[in-house]
Amino acid sequence: MRRAATFGAVAFALTAIGFGVLAEPGLDNGSVSGLSFLGESVTGADIAAGEALYAESCASCHGAELEGQPDWRRRLDNGRMPAPPHDETGHTWHHSDRNLFIVTKGGVGAIVPGYESDMPAFEDILTDDEIADVLSYIKSTWPDRQREFQAEVSANDKGDL
Repeated sequence: MRRAATFGAVAFALTAIGFGVLAEPGLDNGSVSGLSFLGESVTGADIAAGEALYAESCASCHGAELEGQPDWRRRLDNGRMPAPPHDETGHTWHHSDRNLFIVTKGGVGAIVPGYESDMPAFEDILTDDEIADVLSYIKSTWPDRQREFQAEVSANDKGDL
C-alpha cells in the first residue's frame, strides 16, 4: 500500500511539474499537435490555464475528473438536467467549438431559447480567452477518436460567434 501511495504522489508531482513547465513564461509553448479551438492552435500554456480555470469554475458541477453528476441523463426533481460529463463518456465532443463556446459564455438558453438549466452563463465571470482555455483543456483529455469527430463537427459549423 505504501508503495502505491508513494507512486501516486510521485506521479502527481511529475504531472504538476510538467504543467508548470508548460506554463512557464519564456519557454517554448508551441502548439499541441492536432489540437485547436475555433481554428486557432492550442498551446500547453492554454491547456494548463484551462485546467486551473476548470477546477475553479466548472469542477463543482461537472466533476474534478470531468465525470459529470450521477445519473446525468435523468431529469432532476426540478425538471432540469444534471451536469453532464465532459470526458469521452458524455456528449460534449458531439458539439462544435462554436456551440460549446456560446453555451459556456451565454448559458444553454443562448443556443436553445427558453431552455431552463442550472448551467450559469460565464460571460461576466470568464473572458473569451479563458473560456477558450477551459474548452481546450476539456478537449485535450479526449481520446483521438472523440477529438477527430469533434474537429470535423467544428470544421462543418460555419456559424458566427
